[in-house]
Amino acid sequence: MSMSPKEYQAFAKTREPSRSIFTNCLKAFLFGGMICLIGQGIQELFIHLMGMSKEDASNPTVAVLILISVILTSLGVYDKIAQWAGAGTAVPVTGFANSMCSAALEHRSEGLVLGVGANMFKLAGSVIVFGTVAAFFVGIAHLLLGTNGGH
Repeated sequence: MSMSPKEYQAFAKTREPSRSIFTNCLKAFLFGGMICLIGQGIQELFIHLMGMSKEDASNPTVAVLILISVILTSLGVYDKIAQWAGAGTAVPVTGFANSMCSAALEHRSEGLVLGVGANMFKLAGSVIVFGTVAAFFVGIAHLLLGTNGGH
């Protein structure tokens, strides 16, 4: 049986599972919010138990969120959560840590340098370049507009 591309597309569309946009958005909102709530809780622990200021507690909070994300990714839990929660797991810090850890785990059989080291930065490289270029242009805009970086 030979189908034209249009016929195949129509056939595939009938087999595609239906997706509720509202349910997907709700799951993403709730789970993304839960990640942020956990992060806020961790920051509050650093502030109240360790006597840190809000600014001083920010860096260790991010480090703990990255550590949790990497551990859950390594155990295969983060990906299962992502299948259910969808875009909610793409909260910047945890989603980025998950993507880097996943790439490293995927290529670990190729060795530490050429496998893990080279492949975990495939995604990170483009994000870092974009961030650097964006920061450069924002800096130029602040310089030209005389806003002094918001100070």
